[in-house]
Amino acid sequence: MARPPRFDHVGITVADLDTAVDFFVGLGLEVEGRTFVEGEFLDTVCGIPDSRTEVAMLRPPDGGTSLELASFVRPDHRPGSPAAMANEVGLRNVCFEIPDLRATVQRLAEAGYGLVGGIGNHEDTWLMAYVRGPEGIVVSLAEQVG
Repeated sequence: MARPPRFDHVGITVADLDTAVDFFVGLGLEVEGRTFVEGEFLDTVCGIPDSRTEVAMLRPPDGGTSLELASFVRPDHRPGSPAAMANEVGLRNVCFEIPDLRATVQRLAEAGYGLVGGIGNHEDTWLMAYVRGPEGIVVSLAEQVG
């Protein structure tokens, strides 16, 4: 039997890499590295000739799956749907378990990032909320409470 695949990273394309990095660092992720990528490898993988992108890799402090944020230098990025809701087809959110959901939601609101809906309570065991981050990225925040 073949070894199951290892979940390596989630990639998100953004227009403003600095703002996106700051947002996720504010949630507790750490920047592993940041670099530019271009050439045959990138052209082949993404299928866009003569492309160039700046990439930042972030990871939780305890290790685990990383988050790749990429911003295209060439060609220009194409806007997505920043107001997409959970029923729109496509990758809808990235979820992080955090220790204090209400305080985090308050801090993000003060920085201009609002809730998509509200804070849900699942059987007094989990609190969860969707926050719309930079460029419409939906981040799911979860706190185990019971």
